[in-house]
Amino acid sequence: MFTGIIQDSGTVQSIEKSGDWRVVIKTGLDLSATPLGASIACSGCCLTVVEKGDDWFSADVSAESLSKTVIGQWQDGSPVNLEPSLKLGDELGGHIVSGHVDGLAVLKSARKDGDSYRLKVQVPAELAKFIAPKGSVALDGISLTVNEVEGDVFGVNIIPHTWEKTTLSRTEEGGMMNIEIDMLARYVARMMEVAA
Repeated sequence: MFTGIIQDSGTVQSIEKSGDWRVVIKTGLDLSATPLGASIACSGCCLTVVEKGDDWFSADVSAESLSKTVIGQWQDGSPVNLEPSLKLGDELGGHIVSGHVDGLAVLKSARKDGDSYRLKVQVPAELAKFIAPKGSVALDGISLTVNEVEGDVFGVNIIPHTWEKTTLSRTEEGGMMNIEIDMLARYVARMMEVAA
C-alpha cells in the first residue's frame, strides 16, 4: 500500500527487453533498509525490487503491466515518480493507493493559474463513473484531489511543489499517465451493482 505522496523522482537507467522487461531505476531514495522483494510504486505501478545498489534498484515488469501502463513507453532517461511502500506508523498524507493501475489517462491541457497549474485529464469511459468532485485519484502515482468532472474529463489543481518534484511538469498535452481510481469508489460502485 502507498499514499500517493511522491518521495523521489528517479530516472530509468536501462531496460532489458526480453519477454518481461527488467528495468533499472536510478534513485535518491535511501535503499539501505529496503530488502529484496520490497515494493516501490514506480509512477503508480507497484513493482518488486529484485536487485539494488546504493543509488539504483531493478524490477521485473510483466507483459500485462507493459500493456496496461505507461511503462511500455519508458526508455533510458525517462523520469519516474517513486514511493516506497507504507510501513506501520507512517503518515497517511495522501489517500490509500494500491499501486494497481486501472488504465491510462490523457493530459488534455495544462495551464498556469497563479503559482499553480490547472490540468484537464481524460479517462477511459469505463473509469469515468468512479471520478467524483472532491474525491481522490492517483495520476502517475501522485495523490490528487478532483476539482470538477465533466463526462470523462476531470480537473485537478497542481501546487508548485508537486509540479516541480514530480513528472507532471514533463508530461506534454496528449501524453499518457497511469491512473488509479479511488479504492473506496470502486467498492461502493460494486456494492451498488450487487444491491441492484
